[in-house]
Order: sequence, then structure tokens, then C-alpha cells
Amino acid sequence: MTESNIDAVVSDRPISTILVTGGAGYVGSILLRRLLQKGYRVICLDCLRYGGRALLDIWDHPNFVFHRVDIINYPDVEGVFEHNHIDGIVHLAAIVGDPACKLEPDLARKTNLDASIHLMESARKYHVSRFVFASTCSNYGKMKDSDDFVDETSPLNPVSLYAVLKVAFEKLLLERPNQGDDFHPTVLRFSTVYGMSPRMRFDLTVNEFTKEFALGRELVVFGENYWRPYCHVSDFSQAIFKVLNAPKEIVSGNIYNVGDSTQNYTKKMIVDELLKQIPGARVRYVQVGEDPRDYRVRFGKIANTLGFRISKTVPEGVSDMLSCLRQGVIEDPDDQNYYNIPHPR
Repeated sequence: MTESNIDAVVSDRPISTILVTGGAGYVGSILLRRLLQKGYRVICLDCLRYGGRALLDIWDHPNFVFHRVDIINYPDVEGVFEHNHIDGIVHLAAIVGDPACKLEPDLARKTNLDASIHLMESARKYHVSRFVFASTCSNYGKMKDSDDFVDETSPLNPVSLYAVLKVAFEKLLLERPNQGDDFHPTVLRFSTVYGMSPRMRFDLTVNEFTKEFALGRELVVFGENYWRPYCHVSDFSQAIFKVLNAPKEIVSGNIYNVGDSTQNYTKKMIVDELLKQIPGARVRYVQVGEDPRDYRVRFGKIANTLGFRISKTVPEGVSDMLSCLRQGVIEDPDDQNYYNIPHPR
């Protein structure tokens, strides 16, 4: 089905109220604004692990509802379902990233797997039609052939707790039969994210590299030749919209990589793009042993099926961040608020 055909087809029932878990986070804080702009009623669940400043400018929006709820607190989650009619769920809440999961493995399992299962079961119980799960391309782990690409049909090879938990929930979410309950889950495997967000992070590869160069520091790069796909944080919201508004028979039980096939980079390639914008910046490469994660990803499925296109490339996202940092909009990018794990100054 072409993009124009998809846009011409309306879902069986308009989606009006969306529950977003982790809405105060790096991805979620952009998604909340985009949903509100589109006229949705938005219910945000977040435990505010990294603060709530990203919610301030939408706090008094008439269609915005916030509940300070940790998804591992099942009675509180149930209360939200009991008191609201919810049409769709976008499940972003998680202990995010390999380092954060390694630091708190028990909490990661409770949050990323156990609480996700409870959320899925609650969605079925309360007749929520759409369930969009934010997974990761890290699930692919390491390609057998470094000159090849992986796609949604490729074997998964999770090599970190973060990816192991994502893969486990993907399987549970998609393997259960419909059971006649009009439950339509979709998995989005996100690329490595970068770019500006109301809840900014500088512990992500592109953002960290840009920050170090902008502050005039020497950038130390470990394992410069391993591949990852990258996608701007604002484009994740576009992908989520595509799923929420597609006919359910297209997206139900489906998996989509989110990104663009042109945006696969090694770390050295990212540095090279940065050096075009900051000539003379200092960089030092450190050789490391074999990286267990090394994957180039194709994104034809989401482009061809849902008409998804990225709006920003890595060089464009870098340019945005450089402008912000050089003008002092973010006064102290080394502040702990911009990191998901302890960050020494």
C-alpha cells in the first residue's frame, strides 16, 4: 500500500485519548507536544526519575493530564485505567540504555519486562485497541558479515541486559493470539537516537561528541569502526503517528525498524561530519577489543508500508546542537540532569 493510499484510509475508530508512559523523558517529551498539537487528549505516566521540567510549558494545556506513577506500582497503574477511557498506548517508560540497565539490573527487569507485561495485560483488560512499544535496533547485536545489513526478518542477537529485556517483551507482546479483544500491538525498533529535546541528554553518542567539540575539549573515541543506525529524536514521534493512524490490519502484530538506511554511521564517520563543522577540533581514537554490537540496518519496511521519512540527518542535528551550545542556551551541559547514569565532571 502506498503512502497516499494509507493517508486516504481512516482507522475503524478515531483515536482520541493516548496514554504515554515515560512522557517526561527524552523521546516522550517531544511526543507529548506533537500529540497535543494534533488534538489528542494525552495522559502521561512518569515517575520523574530525571525530573519534570520538560512538562512545564504544557502543564496547563486543557488536553494534558499528568500522573506521577511508576509503572512498577501496579495499583496506581490500574487506577489510571479504571478512571479513563484510553484508545491507544505508547509505551516508552524504561530504564534506558546498556549502562543504566547494567547499573541497576533488578530495577531494569522489574521496569522493562515485568511492568511492561502488566501494562500489556491491563491494556487487554480495559479494551485498549492500539499498543505501540518502543524497542531498539540494539536487539540485532552483531552482524555476521560487517559488510551486510539487517532488517526486521534478521535473527536477533541481544548482547546486553537492555536488549535482552526488549527482545523478551517483544516476543510476549506479539506471540499471544488476539483472543477477540481488539488488541493490536506494534513494535518499533528505534535507531540510536540523537538531537535536541525538552529533556535533553548528553550521554548519547552524537550528542556527547557534539558537546565535547563545542566546549573545546579533546574528544576520546573508543571503537571507531563499529556500525550503528542513527535517527533524530523528533522523527520517532513521526513514526509513532504513522502507526497510530494506520489501519489496524497493517500494523497489528508488526515490527518496524525506525530510521533511514542512509543514516548508518561508524563513530569515525560521525567525527568526520563534526570536523566539517568544527575544523581543527581535537580527537583521539582508542583501540578496543571486539565490540559485541555492530550492525547496519535497513529501513525499507516502514518507508514503503507507512510512508515514513526522516526530517533531519545527522549533520543537520549536529548543526542544531552546536548552535544551542555555542549560544549558551544550555548553561551547563555537564549537569547530571542531562545524563541517565552518574556523570563525573
